[in-house]
Amino acid sequence: MGSYALDDDRELAELAGAARAALVREIDASGAWNADPVWREVFAAVPRHLFVPYYYVGTAGGYERRWGESPDVEARERWLSGAYADAPLATRLRDGELLSSSSQPSLMAQMLAELRVRDGDRVLEIGAGTGYNAALLAHRLGDDDLVTTVDLEPEITESARQHLAVAGYHPAVVTGDGARGVPERAPFDRIIATCALPSVPRAWLAQCRPGARVLTPLATGLVALTVRDAGHAEGHFLATPAFFVPLRGGHRPEREPMSLEGLPPRARRQELFRFLLALTRGSLTPRQAYALWEREGRPPRERYGVTVGGDREWAWLDDPEGLHTWPLP
Repeated sequence: MGSYALDDDRELAELAGAARAALVREIDASGAWNADPVWREVFAAVPRHLFVPYYYVGTAGGYERRWGESPDVEARERWLSGAYADAPLATRLRDGELLSSSSQPSLMAQMLAELRVRDGDRVLEIGAGTGYNAALLAHRLGDDDLVTTVDLEPEITESARQHLAVAGYHPAVVTGDGARGVPERAPFDRIIATCALPSVPRAWLAQCRPGARVLTPLATGLVALTVRDAGHAEGHFLATPAFFVPLRGGHRPEREPMSLEGLPPRARRQELFRFLLALTRGSLTPRQAYALWEREGRPPRERYGVTVGGDREWAWLDDPEGLHTWPLP
């Protein structure tokens, strides 16, 4: 960490170890990695603070920057404590806009467990962020060359590469549009995205082996797809909500916010209803979505899914060929 005196280094290592152990206990209690408990040892081993040498905390007047090399001891302790909180951390801002963040560790744990990684799998991560998630994957697989992470911003990929090297990991870090995948590193057995997309890019499927698993945020949820071939994949949403920074690059225009005027207040506050709104945007009006939501018994996320088939991609409720299907962009 650069400028600490030797005693400070030792104290920092002890504090970080204790904070990391506390975070692991908290994630363990949440059940986030029940699907694959091996991740407990991975999170216990990989030091998150090396990937967030600074981050930003929202304040009434904007943002406060917390820095691991602050000359103030108490400020460094606040930075370290925040680095091991089970909370997302804003790591890169531009003109007040959030460009990159380190995701909430318990959500990362759940996503990694649901990715169902096996020994020897080749994994592509869309959205390098700080490099922390790539380090977790590299540690789990025990082979840096099995892990590829891609991000559009050269500043982000260079920073991630540096963080990974400091922590002792050297996966492939690529600068490019994540929607295009990384064909030169294919084929992949697993693809995990840590940024939000409106639909599943076909390029990903073309870079997957048959039977590969793709886990990606979509419409405030997480969908897990099984890839049949380059043109076909299908799967359900997980139960958990998920909110990520949108994927940057390509031609992905900003969408205008929808008006919820006229809907009951209870619907506006219901996160599951807002998920349905996001999933059916462009196909159903808010009033139509609300009528469906009530008629179908306010369905949980697990009843929804996504299918990619030939030249079509669509979301659905209960049945890919049933009554309630909606095209994705």
